[in-house]
Order: sequence, then C-alpha cells, then structure tokens
Amino acid sequence: MASHLIQGRLVTMPVEVRDATVCSAMYLVRADAARAVLAYSDLDVTEVLPGKALCTLMFVRYGDSDLDSYHEFGVAFAVRPPDAGRRRARSVLSGLMDLRAHGTGAFIHWLPVDQGFTMEAGRAIWGFPKELAEIDLRLSSPYKRCVLRKDGRLVLDLLIRPGVPVPGGAPPMDAYSHLDGVTRRTRWTMRPHGVRARPGGALIRLGNHPIAKELSELGLPKRALMTTTASHLTMTFHEPEQIPHP
Repeated sequence: MASHLIQGRLVTMPVEVRDATVCSAMYLVRADAARAVLAYSDLDVTEVLPGKALCTLMFVRYGDSDLDSYHEFGVAFAVRPPDAGRRRARSVLSGLMDLRAHGTGAFIHWLPVDQGFTMEAGRAIWGFPKELAEIDLRLSSPYKRCVLRKDGRLVLDLLIRPGVPVPGGAPPMDAYSHLDGVTRRTRWTMRPHGVRARPGGALIRLGNHPIAKELSELGLPKRALMTTTASHLTMTFHEPEQIPHP
C-alpha cells in the first residue's frame, strides 16, 4: 500500500473523503480558447460540439477527509484521454460518437485551497495545481455562493441556485494534472447524495486577478450550461500514474 510523507505526517493511499459539499457550474466555451489555456499540458480538450469545449467551475467544503477540513475552488476542463490523440468535432453526431468511443477525463487546471497541508499533499502526491487563497463559502442559504480572492485581489464571485432533485451516482473518472513538467492520471471515485441540477442557474462576477482575465478570454461570464449541487459527497482518490510524454 503506497504512502506519502507530508509535513511529517504519513498519508496512506487511497485518500478518502468522508463528507463534502460541492457546487458546480458547467460552461460551453470556445475550444480554441480552451486549447490556448491548456497549451502547457500534453492533453487536448474534448470537443463535445463543433468548436466547443466544457469548462467546469466548482467549489467544495471538505468537512471530513484524510487531508483534514478545508475549502477548495476548482477550474477543470473535459479532456481526451492521452492515447486518443487529437480530434475536432465536425458535427454534433461526431462529437457524441467520439465521447462514446474514448470517454473523457477532467483536467484540473487550477485548484486553490485555504489550508497548507492539503495544498502540499495535493501538489506532492497528485500534481494538482493547489495554491493558497481566500475562499469564502456561503452554503447555508438557498443560494450557494463562493467569493474567491488570491493575493488580495478578487478572482470571482460565483452564485449558484440549486435545481430539482435528481438521482445520485457517478461513474469513476480519471482526473488529469500537469505540474513541473509531469502529467499524471488519477482514478477518482465519487458517491454523491442529495443531488440537485438545473440548466443555467449560475451568476458569476469576475474580478481583476489574472485567472479572472483567463476566464474572460474563455467567454465568461455567460449563461451556464448546467449547475449541480450535492449536499453530501464521499470520494476516493487513488495513487496517480505518470503519463509519459508523447
């Protein structure tokens, strides 16, 4: 069983999250702009529609996990598996067929957190691009809100309105990361409960931080394709594998 020494503390794999609350907003963005954002990695975005890629903004309150309690914000993109090569969708049908043939993974582009231990563990174990930031989560009201600041500058203010109850359950997913020149793939299992979803449902205000500028170049703020909330989520993060350069 693999283990990692982080700040003098042994973290044994897999890492378990026993209680978390998550809110996310999914956007259709320009695929060429998304490719420019991910140019530093070895991966290509999934074109779910011709010229369109998926970008997800999410905020999470970790109440009980092997990496302690903390708040997290994430920017992720749907990407093609490394062995699937590069492909541009010519039509809606070709995009759907490509998804069915190769599936998709989540590339974690930016992952600020508000606690030092999880930041170091995330970077050292999985190569997740964790940084320290101020993450103000307001989850007790009907509208779920995240105000994110980094280095004293506003990155964004994201408000999500929960939708109608939908069945839970989620298939295992591959999470990809690229840090210090190394691309990694991590098997990630989620077990959501109390799930609500709706089309639209998000209001976003961008600040003056460089990440906000990056999001604006993707076309945000705009109407979300879909928003999802889960009041109780358990997760398992497995030992990562390094992906060789093509």
